[in-house]
Amino acid sequence: MFGSIATFLRLMRAAWTLARHDAMFPLEYQAMFPAPARLAGRVARLVAIRDRAANPGERLARALEELGPSYVKLGQVLATRADVVGMEFARGLSRLQDRMAPFPEAEARKVVEAELGEAIDALFAEFGPPAAAASIAQVHKAVTRSGETVAVKVLRPGIDQRITRDIAVLRMGAGLAVKLFPASRRLEPRAFVETVARSLVLELDLRMEAAGASELLEAATAADNLNIPLVVWPLTARRVLTTEWIDAIPLTDMEAVEAAGIDRVKLASDITDAFLACALDRGVFHADMHAGNLFVDAQGGLWAVDFGIVGRLEGPERRYLARILHGFLTRDYAAAAEAHFEAGYVPPHHVHADFAAALRSVAEPIFGKRADEVPMSRVLLQLFEVTELFDMHLQPQLILLQKTMVQVEGVCRSLTPAHDMWQSSSPAVERFMRREIGPEGRVRDFLADLDKVRTSLLRLPDTLDRLTEAAERMQPDRSEVEAARRSPLTLGLLVTAAALLGALLTLAFTGQIAL
Repeated sequence: MFGSIATFLRLMRAAWTLARHDAMFPLEYQAMFPAPARLAGRVARLVAIRDRAANPGERLARALEELGPSYVKLGQVLATRADVVGMEFARGLSRLQDRMAPFPEAEARKVVEAELGEAIDALFAEFGPPAAAASIAQVHKAVTRSGETVAVKVLRPGIDQRITRDIAVLRMGAGLAVKLFPASRRLEPRAFVETVARSLVLELDLRMEAAGASELLEAATAADNLNIPLVVWPLTARRVLTTEWIDAIPLTDMEAVEAAGIDRVKLASDITDAFLACALDRGVFHADMHAGNLFVDAQGGLWAVDFGIVGRLEGPERRYLARILHGFLTRDYAAAAEAHFEAGYVPPHHVHADFAAALRSVAEPIFGKRADEVPMSRVLLQLFEVTELFDMHLQPQLILLQKTMVQVEGVCRSLTPAHDMWQSSSPAVERFMRREIGPEGRVRDFLADLDKVRTSLLRLPDTLDRLTEAAERMQPDRSEVEAARRSPLTLGLLVTAAALLGALLTLAFTGQIAL
């Protein structure tokens, strides 16, 4: 009970903090709010600080920084969508991406020594001051005893307890939203919070981030335009992560990108293609691709850092996603609609043709247009109306993917307003469709089914023994049990299975397939 009271008080603190910074219902946007929200905004501004920032985005950023890392994540997503929240608002939020106040270097050294079990001087020839600070950790540039320049990421002291408290507040907020606003149930706020909570908890163990970096390094082979820093495993622990240092320009510094002569149009296309190639081809993707986590080197190569949130897609979701994207790219809205129904994203009582028409109404006005020609806020509003019309619920397994797609598209827009998202998406989708849904994919599916049959055959004797033991415990006549084991059905199954296995082995020995 006391825990619930404390969580509720923290929720009230969050509302108070937003009100103090005039970030709940900002004055600049009063005309856009309904009457109750305008009234709430006027009341909230009675407690607002006098010297608050002029930029409403910066006011929200300051409030989120004060509230904690979980809230900062929300601000980072909003910062990528200048087309939705406005350029000035996004510029104010951009401080959340990589310019938070660092904690003292002395504390970082203590954490490193405690985690790695040795003195700093024994581990590193040099250990510099903080090079970058984010909501959960900060990075130091260092040199190992063997002379390698590395990046050492150190968790903020006390961050574990703060994340735990933030998650409890988010859960309570989601519960209140469902009770007070029944229409929000379709957006599955509880499922969304649980997904965010899990990703935040995983971020607190930097060994998991190291594993994510290693996994993404393997996935990047599917995208020849993405680079991932190597993990230095001997210098990595739960609260410390060490990777190779990269000399590159962060995409938050557009002036430096421009001065370096980087082809921004190509870079934007590389970001989109790399994200989709990893997600579709390998089923794993960097799930926090805001500009502060993306860099470009002097040769125009794309680098990603900060692997605290890694998204994964199972085979079926990847195929549904590819079919949906391919349907949009080829303007085959019936196929895109069919994929939605087969995936269960749209309840079966709706008419396929109606949903296909709804998809057409969203896609046709923007097909083939540049990013600066697309009023994305209007498109998002229409998409929301379509999901409501067809009773579509938020899919928990796709939350990270959808969030990252929003970030990627926002970063690409900041690189070049003329970014063609359709053209950039097409190569990765086409590759996946050819490999997974074409003849090669069908053969792979057939072989996978045969492998399942083979596994079942190997388990069949044990299954029959268990059935026999169960039958004996029920004390039936032994002659009946023996007859069942020798029944034509059982023998038929064995013969059929043996035939399938023989066919598989024959194909393997003749070199037509590889087991």
